[in-house]
Amino acid sequence: MKTLTLSLLCLTALTSQAHASSPDAWAAYDKTVLASCTKASGLKDTKPVGSPAQFDDRVGYTAVLLQGQYPQKHMKGQQGTELCLYSKKSKTAFVTEWDSIRTGAQTR
Repeated sequence: MKTLTLSLLCLTALTSQAHASSPDAWAAYDKTVLASCTKASGLKDTKPVGSPAQFDDRVGYTAVLLQGQYPQKHMKGQQGTELCLYSKKSKTAFVTEWDSIRTGAQTR
C-alpha cells in the first residue's frame, strides 16, 4: 500500500512539471505572436513596444502594442500606434489603431 501511494505521488509530481513551458517555448511563442501581429498591421517598419502581455488561458489572448509609420502618402510618414490581440485558439492576429495611447517615445 505504501509503495502504491508513493508511486502515485511521484507520478503526480512529474505530471505537473510536464505542463510547464520552457523558456525556449515561450520565446518561440512570442516570436510567432510578433510575426503574426506585424503581418496583420497596416504600419510600415513595425516594431513592438515592450514585451507581449500574456493573458490568462481563460481569456485566450496575447496583446502586443506596435508602433510604425503610416504607409499612406497623405500621412507623410507619421508615426502610428496599433494594438494587436493574438488569439491562442485560432492563431490569428486582430489589429486596431490606438494612437490615443501615450508611449515613452511620444512624450512632449
